[in-house]
Amino acid sequence: MKVVALVSGGKDSCFAMMRCIDYGHEIVALANLLPIDDSVDELDSYMYQTVGHQIVVSYAECLGLPLFRRRIQGSVRHHNLSYKTTPGDEVEDLFILLNEVKRQIPSVSAVSSGAIASDYQRLRVENVCARLGLVSLAYLWKQDQSFLLEEMINRGIVAIVIKVASLGLNPQKHLGRELGDLKDYLLQMKEFCGVNVCGEGGEYETLTLDCPLFKNARIALDKSQIILHSPDSFAPVGVLHPLAFHLVHKMDSVSCKSMESNDFTSEKLNLVFEVEGDFLPNDLEKCRNMDTADGFVPIEQIKMCVSTCTRDTFSIGCWVQHSSSSDGMQKDLTAVMHAIELQLKKHDLDWAHVLYIHLYISDMKQFGLANEVYLRFITEKKCYLGVPSRSTIELPITEVGLGNAYVEVLVSKDLCKRVLHVQSMSCWAPCCIGPYSQATLHKELLYMAGQLGLDPPTMLLHPDGPAAEMDQALLNCEAVANCFRCSVSSSAITVTVYCSSVSSFELTEIQNRMDNFLKHTLLNEGLRRASSPLVLYVLVTNLPKGAHVEVKPVLHCTEDGKYEVHPALLKTYEPCVSDNSSFKNIEWLNTCCNINVVPEKICAALIYVTKDHAAIICHEGDENVEIVFRGTSHEHMKAIALFFIHLIDRIISDNGFSWQHLKNLRFYVLKDLVAAADVLFSVFSEAFFEFAESSKKVEANKEPIFNLVPVLCSGRSSSMDSLITCELYASKL
Repeated sequence: MKVVALVSGGKDSCFAMMRCIDYGHEIVALANLLPIDDSVDELDSYMYQTVGHQIVVSYAECLGLPLFRRRIQGSVRHHNLSYKTTPGDEVEDLFILLNEVKRQIPSVSAVSSGAIASDYQRLRVENVCARLGLVSLAYLWKQDQSFLLEEMINRGIVAIVIKVASLGLNPQKHLGRELGDLKDYLLQMKEFCGVNVCGEGGEYETLTLDCPLFKNARIALDKSQIILHSPDSFAPVGVLHPLAFHLVHKMDSVSCKSMESNDFTSEKLNLVFEVEGDFLPNDLEKCRNMDTADGFVPIEQIKMCVSTCTRDTFSIGCWVQHSSSSDGMQKDLTAVMHAIELQLKKHDLDWAHVLYIHLYISDMKQFGLANEVYLRFITEKKCYLGVPSRSTIELPITEVGLGNAYVEVLVSKDLCKRVLHVQSMSCWAPCCIGPYSQATLHKELLYMAGQLGLDPPTMLLHPDGPAAEMDQALLNCEAVANCFRCSVSSSAITVTVYCSSVSSFELTEIQNRMDNFLKHTLLNEGLRRASSPLVLYVLVTNLPKGAHVEVKPVLHCTEDGKYEVHPALLKTYEPCVSDNSSFKNIEWLNTCCNINVVPEKICAALIYVTKDHAAIICHEGDENVEIVFRGTSHEHMKAIALFFIHLIDRIISDNGFSWQHLKNLRFYVLKDLVAAADVLFSVFSEAFFEFAESSKKVEANKEPIFNLVPVLCSGRSSSMDSLITCELYASKL
């Protein structure tokens, strides 16, 4: 990509440019914001570093690139962490500046910044980039600061300290010193009093005088003045005010034409452009409101299930039954999203209450069209606390009468979620460029977006096949989990592994990689847990970007970072709700399920019914009877449904929970077992109704309280031998 680099003069923005080049991008322009008054060194801003701005003008000649500059006219007017367009805010100066760069250099598609740890800065750069259709590149984001400092110095960045504001740093002693000379001292101060060695806590700021990108010249500071802003005896604040400097031209300087872009002529190179103008109305941001007529899809075709017995946290599933439209993706998804929106309104809720979205589509080739529709409903404005996390997979939904788009949303009645949404490309984890987040934390449960085996800095799939993709996907999951002070190995309740276009050998290797990751991560981090997470393997028809693997964990995340997850087994007494003979052998029942429990908080379970299990359930122990998949009778399917329901009841009651604590209930059904989804929904609904009538433990609802998801196969291991797998979550949180 062709990149405009935000430069403040500091080491971080210069090193960020070097990282961009490392990953194959081309820097074609520089952009800088400075105070209105040249005599002012520093503004009261969390957004911009301006100390040393008097020298940044020389960067155009040093790098042989055009420099766009704008004097900051705005001030801090929007104080929340997540930014929204605010006239007169200093962020709008950045918007005007980059808008002009894009106007003059239309090929620019990305913006580089030196953000390391500041969410405040990153989110504002991402906001501006999103509005201008640019990609944010933040290759220093979440990197270890000691490692970064070492690498900056080793790779030839020569920078001096031009501001100090920290315990242990003295204006008279340290201002003007080169970073390389202070490295050991900064590392000592990190150990002594927790100083951020890259200055991310505001401890110090730097001015880069030379680096490998300065092909034409380096900067020599001739004269400067120390100005004390605060003479505090513990942490004095002082800046180095430049008075005179000159450029020392390099003998081996390259021609500027080597960095010339296709649409920016050589006559413009080495020039400094002053960008003026007032706040621009944000006419570049398209209105995403959707006026959808109820009759867009016949209302009788829109089907819905509400997967819960309670209304504090619940799941809504929606699809268009027996859709036959040739351009059905957009129409079906529009109808589904609109129906969910109306359902939310019935509960006095909106999209801001949604925690997670499962987007099942019939054809991954139409993902772009699906995303266009999705963007009309899920916007930053509507989801003002953060857009929900998301998993997108292709399933054979059309074949079983579930239309071209099937959506599940997990909803909470309260607004206490915490969202991680990083849209910048970085070395940390894959970015989410769009209206979905890497993870959403709600009441100690962390719902993570499906992670592919993408290399974060390039956003390309690992080239070495499914097993390597699995390794990378798990590393990406771990990077996201670490932001919430937890780990997949020590904190995951369940992990769903979606696989596509893989052989049986590759599936076995994928499972081995999962087992090894869980074991070795615990050992390396010195962590312990009472049980492993429940791992479900699901074979699907396709995944985004043609990936072979997508990993979707749900974690228990607490403030103190301590997790007590226990395996649970069915107790030995006979169930009082059923005299079904399938329940008489307790050892056999335990082979059907895996359960994890956080006492008095969470109960999660996976229940598997294989062909052998189905034979026992339907034929009273005759394990030799074959169940013919598509020809399975109504009686057999109802017997299997009742088995699931009674076993769910037993699991939640044995572990101190009730049906009112159930938050989500999903059945992954072998596609070959489903002649038509509406028939299967009817059979399961009938079984649930009978249970509700006899047990009085659950209301006899008109709408199903479960989701049925057709898959190629599923199971607890890579063999994926289940006919139906049930996934349940109950919570008292």
